Amino acid sequence: MDRERDAAADRTVRVHACGHEHVTAAHGSTFEVTSDDWMTPAGDCILAIDADAVPAAFDDEFAAACRSRAARVTATLRAGDHAAVVEGRGHPDLTFESDRSLVARTSTHVDDRTVMVDADAAAADLDRGLVDALAEGADLECVLAVRR
Repeated sequence: MDRERDAAADRTVRVHACGHEHVTAAHGSTFEVTSDDWMTPAGDCILAIDADAVPAAFDDEFAAACRSRAARVTATLRAGDHAAVVEGRGHPDLTFESDRSLVARTSTHVDDRTVMVDADAAAADLDRGLVDALAEGADLECVLAVRR
């Protein structure tokens, strides 16, 4: 019975997006994946564009699970032969209302784009091979998982 409850607490969301020549991943406190089909060099937190899913479209059960301070949220990022795992936590104020982008934060700041707070890495901390692949236009798979 406990295993069934534990399995029910695990929720995942998959987001696919495209790298872009302006990806620098230089931001020290966030990373972002946007559904916009363009970006400028100033977007130093953006990892990929043209995302096929945004927080407003995420499963209600996933969003609800993330609204617990006890929730552990993991983002697994894959591009080409490179991968990175970022771990953080949920927050009661997460709204999942953004229809444009998702943001993971190393801080506890929350807005409509935030999907994770207290992340253990930001864009600047990611493996440079992953970043280079995205800057060369590789596809990004971002798997968000939450466990309560």
